[in-house]
Amino acid sequence: MERLPEGCISDILSLTSPADVCRSSLVSTLFKSAADSDALWERFLPADYQDIISRALHPFPSAALSKKGLFYRLSDNPLLIDGGLKTFQLEKSSGKKCFMLGAKELGIAWGDNPNHWRWEGYPGSRFPEVAELQWVCWFDIRGKLDTRLLSPKTLYAAYLVLKFKERAYGFSNQTVKARVEVVGRAGGNSSVCSEEILIYLDPNGEGGEHFARERGDGWMEVEMGHFYNEELEEENDEGGEVHMSVLETERLGTKRGLVVQGGHTNSNLKLEILKVDIRSITKTEEDTFLSSQMASTDLAAVSTSCAKIASAGTMESIEFA
Repeated sequence: MERLPEGCISDILSLTSPADVCRSSLVSTLFKSAADSDALWERFLPADYQDIISRALHPFPSAALSKKGLFYRLSDNPLLIDGGLKTFQLEKSSGKKCFMLGAKELGIAWGDNPNHWRWEGYPGSRFPEVAELQWVCWFDIRGKLDTRLLSPKTLYAAYLVLKFKERAYGFSNQTVKARVEVVGRAGGNSSVCSEEILIYLDPNGEGGEHFARERGDGWMEVEMGHFYNEELEEENDEGGEVHMSVLETERLGTKRGLVVQGGHTNSNLKLEILKVDIRSITKTEEDTFLSSQMASTDLAAVSTSCAKIASAGTMESIEFA
């Protein structure tokens, strides 16, 4: 291997992943040189990375960074783009594209009525403003994202990310409906992975697997569903949109919160912040998802709609913020 030109080693490493490249840099000084080259890391950056950087709310000197340095800048620090409505980030181990949609980018029923939702800054939020629920009966939040923004040939998972205060009314052990689907592609057909599920916003939700969990960054999240982002067939292909929704419009009970001192209880939680996030999930989790699909669905049906998933190296995700 020591006799191979550095460019040849870079070509070989480009067929792996960023995580594999970092490990290979320990093999020898030649491998380390190849693993640090701009030519290699340019291939791990998305084709439209310059356009995305140009949309940053707070520009930074990206040209002064090496391509490896730029990759880690985009994977370690979410980039606020599109006037502060979204954040962009690269998944560090795979280089897949991740996005987070802020509350201002979502369709929230009664969101323009200050008696129901309050818009303000919040410590620790990535966005200038968040939506804080005052009270509603009709709970309806929807978001959408152009699939052309995402990495092709990739299985994504959608997460609702939220934060709670000590007291609230209407969410304790109550399910809400969540749905994720891709529309506008292949004649408007949706992914087989877009069935409606019931989720708990309450982290102490009982009787189901889809309940809010700690993220490790001060927020909580609950999975809403999966979708597969296909590769564009032609350069002018308009792609589609991934639509996400979280609804509780049947019981119509009052949902509101009180700001008081107290601890987490099963019945008194206040929904405070919502987000949409896109990040990576491991290959093991992807295989588990595929196994569950095959266990509950006819093999031929799974093959028709999800066969392409097998070639995807990672699984990404989207969140509401």
